[in-house]
Amino acid sequence: MKLISSKSQTKRRLPGKYSSLSWTGWEEGQSLTLGSEDAVAMGTVNPFVTPRVPGRWKMDGGEINTQSDPNYSLVEGNLLINNPHVIDHGGVYQCIATNTFGTVVSREAKVQFAFLQSFSRKSRNTVSVREGQAVVLLCGPPPHYGEIKYSWVFNGQRSFLQQDARRFISQRTGNLYIAKVEASDVGNYTCAVRNMMTNATVFSSPTPVVVRRDEPTKILVPPLNLDGTVGQSVVLPCEVSSDASIIPIFKWFFNGKAIDFSRQEHFEMIGGGFAGDLMVRNIQLKHSGKYVCMVHTEVDTVSAAADLIVRGPPGAPEGLSVSDITDTAVQLSWGSGPDNHSPVTMYMVQARTPISIGWQTVRTVPDSVPGQMMHATVKDLNPWVDYEFRVVAINGVGVGEPGAPSKPIRTAAAVPKVAPVNVSGGGGARGELVATWEPVPEEQQSGEDFGYVVAFRPLGSSTWIQAVLASADASRYVYRNDSVAPLTLFQVKVGVYNSMGEGPFSPVATVFSAEEEPTEAPSRVRARAVSASEIEVYWEPIPSESGSGRIIAYEVFFWEEGSEQSEAERVRVFDSTALLSGLKGSTVYLISVRAQNSAGLGPCSPAFNNTTKKPPPSQPPGNIEWNLTNSKIFLNWEHVKALENESEVTGYKVVYRQNWHSRTTVLETNKTSLELQIPSGEDYLIEIKALTAGGDGTSSGPIRIPKMSSLNSKGRLVAQTPEITGFGRLSGKCNLRGRQSA
Repeated sequence: MKLISSKSQTKRRLPGKYSSLSWTGWEEGQSLTLGSEDAVAMGTVNPFVTPRVPGRWKMDGGEINTQSDPNYSLVEGNLLINNPHVIDHGGVYQCIATNTFGTVVSREAKVQFAFLQSFSRKSRNTVSVREGQAVVLLCGPPPHYGEIKYSWVFNGQRSFLQQDARRFISQRTGNLYIAKVEASDVGNYTCAVRNMMTNATVFSSPTPVVVRRDEPTKILVPPLNLDGTVGQSVVLPCEVSSDASIIPIFKWFFNGKAIDFSRQEHFEMIGGGFAGDLMVRNIQLKHSGKYVCMVHTEVDTVSAAADLIVRGPPGAPEGLSVSDITDTAVQLSWGSGPDNHSPVTMYMVQARTPISIGWQTVRTVPDSVPGQMMHATVKDLNPWVDYEFRVVAINGVGVGEPGAPSKPIRTAAAVPKVAPVNVSGGGGARGELVATWEPVPEEQQSGEDFGYVVAFRPLGSSTWIQAVLASADASRYVYRNDSVAPLTLFQVKVGVYNSMGEGPFSPVATVFSAEEEPTEAPSRVRARAVSASEIEVYWEPIPSESGSGRIIAYEVFFWEEGSEQSEAERVRVFDSTALLSGLKGSTVYLISVRAQNSAGLGPCSPAFNNTTKKPPPSQPPGNIEWNLTNSKIFLNWEHVKALENESEVTGYKVVYRQNWHSRTTVLETNKTSLELQIPSGEDYLIEIKALTAGGDGTSSGPIRIPKMSSLNSKGRLVAQTPEITGFGRLSGKCNLRGRQSA
């Protein structure tokens, strides 16, 4: 084996005669000398250095002891290696020289040994190929170092296989390429590898080559060029014919890259056996391109290609610019976006303002912008309004995504062209004329300093009276003049203006001045005490022909006798009755009523008094007993005796429900007992109150009747406050009793 080393180079040279370190072509077992002349100074070396400086050597960072190792010796500073071995002496060497002035270190020198191992003796597989096809025979060289040369031996011949127009040997891989295989190429091929340093040669196991006589694989149904629309699904066919003993393997490529069906939701291979069709689901624009069906067998490979064009709505127009801005028009220009394989047929222009609802299509010149035109004039805009514009392209497939909006622009100001609408009025106080209208929207005000001009005159007069309102938000004007008679008919119109001038007036509207307050009070005012806390008041409404105008409400005053009328409470109603509530029992109240129209309140009716009834007894019903038999509850209680200042008891009210959330049932009786027919199986809550002319008395509190768990039950209630519950012991009768003490 030969040894290969690199030449050492000097970074900094010491004074003296130093030659470069070099050697060539050493084989394992021969002597090798490493020179020490070429060294690199470590530190500062200024003094004169003799040509020969005694030094020491290192291999792979470790010191070499030339005294104890017989393979190493120093000759005038050079390192001599006797009988070098690839394992013991291969590595990185450095020379280190030191004297009183400093230390120098040579560059690293790497010692490597050329070698070539043997091929594996494992048999190689037979290569089957059809006549006329190409074949590649793999060499697969064994581990080696140093330059090597490849050759091939055919059928054990002594001479190497010669390269020609059909046969080529790669000196990079060692592979043998045979184009258009002939019958004479059948045989055994052996790869030979020679190490140019050691002249050693090794041979591989032979590779048998045979010629197949079966039918070659052919694509019967190749994929065809297709056009599709975004969202559709398409199938690219690929069907082959081949020898029945051969199983074809289908692979598909998209734009040169193999399709990984496990990671592609749009692609699916369908078919089986000799068919491997490609389905592309829900195709998108990104799926346009070249598709290749490649079919592999153990003896050959065939392929076929097709182009898929996916057509979709056009892309967004680009580079929108706005120019030539006037009060009602602008000029737009833009660039076309991708047509996505379907020509643009027309463009649509949209606009929006700060107060518009989204984007709106605007009118243009021409009315319909054709696909080959990329400019248009937008017309019928409002003056002094901020606009943004965008363009949308349309083709035979559909409407594309809109382009980026333009920068906001403001149209020029102009005299306003829109007058207020819904001019009307009426109402107000005596001597007033009230005019109202809907304000002009901001986008129709056409300029700064927008305001209104209100013009009015009595019907029949030729002279208009004008008032200026310098507010864009104004919607009401009130003219006051005590000389204006009630319900005088006026003609009213409202105009507009801004900094550019005056705009149009609205159509003339007829408006009445304010009417007069009611001149009379309600008549036949009466009242009755409903209870200790309520009084009902009623009266005759004021007729419309009385001259008091249209009555819109009535106001009822009430206050306790002995207090000031200024302390009176008020109730406003819209018909001719009123219920006064929250009153004190056995108390005299003074009551008065007055009418109201749009002009104000009229005079009060004469005050009259009415007394609330005595309050109900404060004592609740006591000593309540109940019996539960089957589905009937029998209730008994003591009569409630009213005090002198309380209303007499006229009867009793029994309120019951199944539980706290169910609907309440109310029964009234003039006795102190009651029978309830109720279904069993649920708890019941019962309350008892006294009935009086002054209202309901104090409640007994909820009495809980427990549900029956058996048809044979008996129990006794224990009174509790505020809720009464029962508990008991089961017996042979279906009878449950309870009692509440007062």
